[in-house]
Amino acid sequence: MTAHKSDQTMKPETAAKKLGIYLPAAPEEFGSKPVTRSELNAMIAEPPSWLTELRRTGPHPRQEVARKLGVSIAGLARGEVTEPLTTAEISALLQAPPAWLVAERAVHAEVQDENARVKSQKAAKAAARKD
Repeated sequence: MTAHKSDQTMKPETAAKKLGIYLPAAPEEFGSKPVTRSELNAMIAEPPSWLTELRRTGPHPRQEVARKLGVSIAGLARGEVTEPLTTAEISALLQAPPAWLVAERAVHAEVQDENARVKSQKAAKAAARKD
């Protein structure tokens, strides 16, 4: 007797996060049932038109909004951005950045620079230990 191996499934929330989309904006059929690993891989390989459009115009989840604005998720919260934003709204913020966005982008850049410095320092120490 051979066991039938079923495809791994995940919650729609997990699949949406892996696809980088805001789940409430996805079609009902996507969010109403578990997504198999093969279905997810197929969507990644050849995105359906709704997925392409959603990725292009939004609304986008917090992590994507933060990435596009060049700030952290905490920076969004400090700037009181709690709702998902569309691509047009993100573009408008970037073209006429409010004071909070300018400040958060500067903080985010400093943090990234510091992280790069620490990583480089650790790599130099590791290389020195090898010698």
